[in-house]
Amino acid sequence: MYFCHFTSFFLYLLRRKSFLRCLTKSIKITQSHKDFNLYFFTSLHLCVNYILRMKNYKKNRQVVSNLLIEDFASEGKCIGRLDGAVVFVEGNAAPGDVVDVEILSFKKKKFYEARVIATHSLSEKRAEPFCPYFGTCGGCKWQHIRYEDQLQFKWQQVSDHLHRIAKVPLPEIEPILPSNKTTFYRNKLEYTFSNLRWFTNEEIAMGGELERNALGFHIPKRFDRILDIEKCFLQPDPSNDIRNGLRTFALAKGFRFYDQKHNEGFVRNLILRTANTGDVMVIVQFAEPNQEDIDATMAFLAETFPQITSLQYIINTKGNDSYYDQTAILYAGKPYIEEQMEGLIFRVGPKSFYQTNSDQAYELYKIAREFAQLKGNEHVYDLYTGTGTIANFVARQAKAVVGVEYVPEAIEDAKINSAINGIENTRFYAGDMKNVLNEDFLQQNGRPDVVITDPPRAGMDEPVVRTLLNMEPTKIVYVSCNSATQARDLAWLDEKYSVTRVRPVDMFPHTHHVENVVLLEKK
Repeated sequence: MYFCHFTSFFLYLLRRKSFLRCLTKSIKITQSHKDFNLYFFTSLHLCVNYILRMKNYKKNRQVVSNLLIEDFASEGKCIGRLDGAVVFVEGNAAPGDVVDVEILSFKKKKFYEARVIATHSLSEKRAEPFCPYFGTCGGCKWQHIRYEDQLQFKWQQVSDHLHRIAKVPLPEIEPILPSNKTTFYRNKLEYTFSNLRWFTNEEIAMGGELERNALGFHIPKRFDRILDIEKCFLQPDPSNDIRNGLRTFALAKGFRFYDQKHNEGFVRNLILRTANTGDVMVIVQFAEPNQEDIDATMAFLAETFPQITSLQYIINTKGNDSYYDQTAILYAGKPYIEEQMEGLIFRVGPKSFYQTNSDQAYELYKIAREFAQLKGNEHVYDLYTGTGTIANFVARQAKAVVGVEYVPEAIEDAKINSAINGIENTRFYAGDMKNVLNEDFLQQNGRPDVVITDPPRAGMDEPVVRTLLNMEPTKIVYVSCNSATQARDLAWLDEKYSVTRVRPVDMFPHTHHVENVVLLEKK
């Protein structure tokens, strides 16, 4: 009888995800022993501990009322203060709001982490969100903030990072360059097919039978749940029509939407790339090699959307959606799309990196070129060159440009981009920066007068910085998508270089992300 009661209660607990995380511990303990008694009593012990912990959580749940939100913090969170300690607040909050928050954690008497549970008064800095998925989707988290205030917060973030982390003499930081487009500015989006749709409170309240399949975005912190999207304000037409048309087709055909937990299903992922030339690339990932259904899907897209200039598919049976190690198969059109920038043409393949805001990328590169002050006789090194966009963009104003990138495929794209534009004064090399830039390399390619560097979010490794210091170019133009790691690198470069110009650039409206361009000149 006790066993039956325990089994019933155990089945109830299995429906609670937090308990499932606890249960995995007991499975790991017992799977090698295959001892039922050990498994049974370990699970019973976990049940008791779980109940006591949940009871203790509810008893000690701390709610703070009427907290004033003072400012933004990193990663888009907000800041309040409680008893002299900083409170990092997640959720729909803006500086100037007065809110109630639930304390989620407390770190060594230094700061709290909390989430908004109620709002009493709203800040004057607020705007009306334009997207119905705001607050659920996880993207465009600053829709509720006026754009002019977003820009001020981003400028302040750059200023804070450079002053607090770099701690080097700085010039007056120039005004942030706003984005002309604040919606429909992205040229690439990825959507996921899933048989585990995330239902909003409104959908649940409507009742009735709900479609469990979805094509949309991952819910934050829930890798297995997908929010179905009807209209996204990030990518221009025909992006929404293609996504919605493909979803309708897959449902009508009875295709199995992907099950991420079990790596099962047929339709898996959709990648859409648009270009400022009007080109459109569509890539569909399938999780099963069912060629008949693949051909039917591709034929539907080709016939329904003649705007597609590059139609490709990937058969990906792995446990993750990453496709950079997979083969993209061309079904119709060209194997690439083309972007234009100041008369230059850049080919973008299915795996190519290209700045996701094409219009603002042009403005960013113009600032980098302005900072470089090229006269036509300089040797320029473009580090982390990617597909050679910056290298080719500045080549007309330089004597020679050398691009270095650790991804060999990107270097091949860079060479192609030079060739199709008739640019003959560029050379590109693949390899680890700190290993490639040795003395033999410098003798072969000439020591640089100007270095332009655009590293990933992690910034430059210290050995790369040390290499830069040894090369001693006259100028370094540092383009960064993470001003915190950029500030760390500026502190290292201070040994031989002074910061003479700083200009933030907004590439991603309604997010906390900001690009920053810094000019360093040899002391």
